[in-house]
Parts: sequence; C-alpha cells; structure tokens
Amino acid sequence: MRYEMMLPHQVRTAIAESWPVVLPLGVLEYHGEHLALGMDTLAVTRIIDLYEKEQSIVILPPFYYGAASYAVEKPEGKGSVHVDAEKILPFAKQMFRGLLRIGFRNIHGFIHHQTENFAAGMPTDLAFKFAGRQAIFEFLERERGEGWWGNAAMADYYAEHANGSDPFNWIKIHPLMTADIVAQYPFDHAGIGETSLMMALCPEGVDMERLDPNEWYSASAKEASKALGEKGRDLILDHVRSVLKR
Repeated sequence: MRYEMMLPHQVRTAIAESWPVVLPLGVLEYHGEHLALGMDTLAVTRIIDLYEKEQSIVILPPFYYGAASYAVEKPEGKGSVHVDAEKILPFAKQMFRGLLRIGFRNIHGFIHHQTENFAAGMPTDLAFKFAGRQAIFEFLERERGEGWWGNAAMADYYAEHANGSDPFNWIKIHPLMTADIVAQYPFDHAGIGETSLMMALCPEGVDMERLDPNEWYSASAKEASKALGEKGRDLILDHVRSVLKR
C-alpha cells in the first residue's frame, strides 16, 4: 500500500500488524544513452511493486536525490543530479524520526546505486544508515530518558539482540543485490546486467537503438536480454522475501 494513499486507520493497522515499511532509495544518474536516468531507483521501485502482490507492506515515496557523483560523466547535457551525502543526512534523520514517532518499527530501505561493496558503504547508503542509527538513539532517549540502556529493564538486551528483536533493528538499509546475487548475475553500470534488468522490469526505460558503442562501461549491453533480466528479477525477489518476511 502506498503511504501517500493510506487513511489513518490503515496506518494504525500497519503498525499493529508490523507491516514492513519500505523506502526505495536511489539517484538520478547517467546510465549511457540507452537507459533512463532513474535506473537505479526504478530497479528498486519495480521490484517492490512486484513484492507488494505477495504481502501487505507500506511503500514510502521513493527518494531519488542521492549522491550520484559525476564519476561516470559530467552532468551537462547528460542528466545526473548529485546531492552531497552531508546534505542528505539531516533530511534522512528527520524522516526516520518522523516514521518512528508515527509508530513504525519495521522500516527497510533498499538501494541499488554503488552497492558492489555494501559492507564498506558508499555516500548515499552510509548517509541513510547513519541517519537511521541517530534517529533511533534520539528516539529512545526521548521516550525512555537518559540512562535507558543501563536500566535494569534492559538486562536481556544481548539476548534480544541475538534473536533480532532489539530496537536497532527498527531501521535497516539493504542492497538490492547481495553478494550472493552478484555471484550469479552480472553487476555493472549500464552494461548487460543493468540493461537486462531494465528490460524485464521497466522496458519503457530502455532504447537499445541509442546504445553508444564508445562507452566502455555499457559495451556489454549489446548482449542484454529480457530473459537474463528475469533471472536477476527472480534472484532479487527471493532476497526481498527473506528480508521482509513476517
């Protein structure tokens, strides 16, 4: 269910039943002449749209204005929109703080942009990860007061942490493609992997007649296919299922 279309009673149901609250994260970035600028975010939104058919979830409006960088191409005439991570951080913290105050405790962000080494992190996902942690700490101190963790009521903290029910699980950020998926499906920028995925998920965002043969990073796109994209789609859906299952 899209958050902007929910009525208050539906919000209360989602809270009571601990529906996953999903935030699609991404950028607007040049992906060669043949792919839509929103590719990284569209991959997330289209996957989440498919998953919504399987389980009740809350889908937040997607965030497109991440730290795209100009590493691939200059923005002039190419379309990339870059917002520095330090500008994203305060926005993300305020947003997460608001979601916690509403009552949500099962919040998940999914991102595809620059996630080839997700454990180390890149500017956009790091900003949202840090913002989530800050929001949780501030919320807990506001609700429980200083010294909340040292209180006797928290004596089972480590046991709760081990079984995954501690408050720091209230907000999690995930890569759309895990290392296991990348081992089975090509991870690239505007090449065969991303182009195939768009063919399967968002064909209106692909125009193969405009593929530029002079761009090394997109050269493999000439081998892209909808069938390969469907393989990637199915691998990603299995990952999303494992993350959001209730």
